[in-house]
Amino acid sequence: MVFQGSSAAISHTGRVRSNNQDSGYAGSNLFVVADGMGGHAGGDVASSVAVHRLEQIDHPYDGTAAAERELRDSIVDCATELIDTVVRRPELAGMGTTVSALMMVDEYAVIAHIGDSRIYLYRDGALTQITTDHTFVQRLVDSGRITPEEARYHPRRSVLMRVLGDMDPDPEVDTFIMPTEPGDRWLLCSDGLSGVVDDAHTSKALALGLAPGRTADMLLKQALDGGAPDNVTIVLVDVGGAHPVFSGTPSIVGSASTPEGVEVPAARPGRTSWLHPGRQAANEPTHFEPAAEFLEELIEEDRRRARRRRLGWIAGLVLVLLLLTAALFGAYQWSQTRYFIGADADSVVIYRGIQQDLGPFPLSTVYEDTGILLDDLSPFTRATVENTISADSLENAHAVVDRLRAVSGGD
Repeated sequence: MVFQGSSAAISHTGRVRSNNQDSGYAGSNLFVVADGMGGHAGGDVASSVAVHRLEQIDHPYDGTAAAERELRDSIVDCATELIDTVVRRPELAGMGTTVSALMMVDEYAVIAHIGDSRIYLYRDGALTQITTDHTFVQRLVDSGRITPEEARYHPRRSVLMRVLGDMDPDPEVDTFIMPTEPGDRWLLCSDGLSGVVDDAHTSKALALGLAPGRTADMLLKQALDGGAPDNVTIVLVDVGGAHPVFSGTPSIVGSASTPEGVEVPAARPGRTSWLHPGRQAANEPTHFEPAAEFLEELIEEDRRRARRRRLGWIAGLVLVLLLLTAALFGAYQWSQTRYFIGADADSVVIYRGIQQDLGPFPLSTVYEDTGILLDDLSPFTRATVENTISADSLENAHAVVDRLRAVSGGD
């Protein structure tokens, strides 16, 4: 059965990259996002090859098993085609691409994925990431070494551990099948979107229920406002819903829509919006490092970074404590230059310090017992002494005591 719903595809070079290495496809049953990598030209070719190879399997299927098998086999065939392309054009060696593909079969979504492009499902007001990034930082997240938020700004966030490229003729591709239902919104995107626009803003845009094309435009604008340091490709698929049923020619965007050899105009110099921080999540070129020893090297490097971070926090805490201690010591030293007159058990006493206490710690000590008995003072004067009389200096304190001695009739 032909998929019943609506879709849209859009791709943009972004504000920093000089060419668009992404490709996107929205067909009758198949939807794809591919994010190329490998130099100025290699990524263009890799993502374009992937989309045009997968375009050939966009037709109805009798069942999900056949569609899943066809998706996996076609992606493996893409790897073979990339290898053959490098044989003909050695200058493209090292190119590769991510692939995130969605095939609609009756009430099911058949998914194939490799790399760090993503597929999301928006259902009943909740946005869920369906695919798992095949990246170094995702392994760190899965192992509990870092949080998902830390992964967004990790210096190795662009290191892919699995990719469709010209080095492996039998790539490991994730495939699985999920039920879908009317009202579902499926979002396929490159990390140019997911690395800049967080899930909360993406979910808010999807919740508006606008047509796929308008929603994709809104998400693209958010990425551009956020600086768009990478190419941005979005494919949005609505299952059923109020919008017109998809019909007509499949939509191909990005490098796959540009004839090979045609130079893509350079993007404008990069900038960031005042509404968004200058620190971007997807601002490093993606590259592929499949070797196990390299993974161990990265993990050890991350451990060193964590140790340095902990030492930095400890040093900062020690510095704060030292400054706080110095401030408290300075305040205490100042307090010991102050005096006041008060009452001890039965006599008038000169205290050094200030009347306040710091919790259980008094900030004053007895400096001198004047020998003036409280019983020798008038009730008003006694009450004044018991409430304490401040003195700016020791001389001023002695002057107050002399006056008290005079009114008490003492020597």
